[in-house]
Amino acid sequence: MKARHIKAVVLGLTSLVAVTSLQAADIEAGKAKTMLCAGCHGADGNSINVIWPRLAGQNASYLLKQLQDFKSGKRVDATMQGMVMTLTDEDMVNVSAYFEAQKPTEAKFDAALLEDGQKIYRGGITETSVAACMGCHGPAGAGNGPAAYPGLNGQHPEYIAAQLQKFKDGSRANDSGKMMRLVANRMSNAEMKAVAAYVAGLK
Repeated sequence: MKARHIKAVVLGLTSLVAVTSLQAADIEAGKAKTMLCAGCHGADGNSINVIWPRLAGQNASYLLKQLQDFKSGKRVDATMQGMVMTLTDEDMVNVSAYFEAQKPTEAKFDAALLEDGQKIYRGGITETSVAACMGCHGPAGAGNGPAAYPGLNGQHPEYIAAQLQKFKDGSRANDSGKMMRLVANRMSNAEMKAVAAYVAGLK
């Protein structure tokens, strides 16, 4: 079996295990573990400060992957790594399920950027071979739970643009198959801000 086929099988099995674990999640137990999270992300996952992501309504599979990546060091952030060190595998499953179950509030965005952002999100950027974002994140920006692709709708646009910059400069590198790094490397700052504004307004 070729290496890429083995990798695909491993990723598939990992996703299956994650989905099975999340189906058995205890939301109330997850809520009890979010006291430390509330300081930045809000008690219900709706952060006020735009530098911290909104977690409310986010796909639990994506949240679980990020918590696991912070704990393993695959995704680097000193604050988050300190927060997750005391969480067990079960805790991370429950916390992820809790935040997914919360209702997100509406994000603020620059309406002047929506037209350009929509073109990128729905049609990509032909000149630099950037694929349409909705291919992975969906027409309404809800993401893809089974694939652990994040929902982007209603997220702080400043946070989205900042993450794209991190993928571009390599300070964030926990994307499967370097997908986001390849995309971000072909985008300008203005394009990042435009698409971030557009997805922030999606519902």
